[in-house]
Amino acid sequence: MALTKNDIVTAVHELGFTKKRSIEIIENLLEIIKKELENGDDVLISGFGKFCVKNKRKRRGRNPATGEDLILRKRRVVTFKCSGKLREKINKTG
Repeated sequence: MALTKNDIVTAVHELGFTKKRSIEIIENLLEIIKKELENGDDVLISGFGKFCVKNKRKRRGRNPATGEDLILRKRRVVTFKCSGKLREKINKTG
C-alpha cells in the first residue's frame, strides 16, 4: 500500500497539530520542494535522500502501441537517490 498525502497529514496531526495546520504544513513543504525543482535546483533532505533535476536531450523513440518511430522532445525529469542511512534502514534484516 502506498503512503498518501492524507496519511502524512494524519501523522502530523497525531503529533499535536490541528488538522487544518497539518494540511498547511504539508502543502507548504511540498510547494517549497516543487518550486526548487521547477527552478532546476536539487533538494537534499539529510538522512532521507536527494531529488535531482536531470536534463534529457531530444532522442528517437517508438510508440509501443503502433510501432511508429517518433522524436521525443528534450525535457527535464526528477530523479531520487536515497541516502545511505535510508538504504541501511530499508535493507536491515529483521
